[in-house]
Amino acid sequence: MASEEVLKAVFPFLEGVDLASCMAVCKQWKDIARDDFFWKCLCAKRWPSICKQPNRTLTYYKLYKTFYKRQHRRILLPPRISFDDLEFFIDIWAENVLLFSEVVPGSVLQVGFKIPGSGVCDVLKFQLEGSECKMTFPVEPRFTIPSGQNQNVTVSVMVGRKDSNKVARIINKSVFDYIDRSSYRALAFDYLDISPSYPFVSGIRAWISLLFMEDRNEDVMDVFGFQMDFCDVANSKEEVLWLLDMLDWK
Repeated sequence: MASEEVLKAVFPFLEGVDLASCMAVCKQWKDIARDDFFWKCLCAKRWPSICKQPNRTLTYYKLYKTFYKRQHRRILLPPRISFDDLEFFIDIWAENVLLFSEVVPGSVLQVGFKIPGSGVCDVLKFQLEGSECKMTFPVEPRFTIPSGQNQNVTVSVMVGRKDSNKVARIINKSVFDYIDRSSYRALAFDYLDISPSYPFVSGIRAWISLLFMEDRNEDVMDVFGFQMDFCDVANSKEEVLWLLDMLDWK
C-alpha cells in the first residue's frame, strides 16, 4: 500500500489536534490532512446536525479550527472608573457590638497592606501574594472572635463614587458562616446588585474574608486583616473595575 493510501486510511481516526500536528510534518502530509473530508468527520463527531447542511460556504477545516475550543479571553477596554474614584465603607459587627468601622479609599484598598512578618500561616501568605486582584486592609486595632461564634459576626460593605456622589451596595449584613482553618480565614459572601442596564448579568458574588493569625490557641480567632475579592468572575484590576462600574449605583 502506498504511503499516501496509508495516511488516508489513518487520518480519519485521529483527533483534531493530532491531525493538525500532522500538517506540520511535511508538504505531502499537509496536503492530505487538509482534505475537508477528514475535518468533516471530526465536525460530525461534535456537531452532527451541522454536517447535514448542504452547500456550506465555510469549509469543515475552518469550522473546526474556529469552534473546537473556547476563544481566548478578549482584551478589555480601559475601565471607565479608577480606584482613585472610589471609597469603601466597611462595618463589621458582632451581634450589636461594632467591631470595626472604616472608610477606606479605593487606592489604599487596591494596593493592600504589608503582611505581618510572623504569625501568618504559609498558605495564607501564598494566597495574599498571588497575582489576582485581592483588595486587603489591616484591621486596627485588632480584635478576636471566640471559636464557634463566627456566625454572630456580620459585615456590610458599601462603595461610593467621588465623581458622581453615588453609592452602591456590595455586602449587606452577611454572616461569616464558614471557617477555612487551612488558610486561617473566615468567609462571608453576598450577591451583587447589578444595574438593570445589564439584565443578563446576575449571580455574581462578592467574597469577604477576615484574616486571622496562626495561633496554637484554637479557642479564639485573632483577626489582623480584611480582604475583598470577586474571584468568581474578576481576577485582574481592570476586571474588578468593570464589575464595580456595573453595580446598581444610586
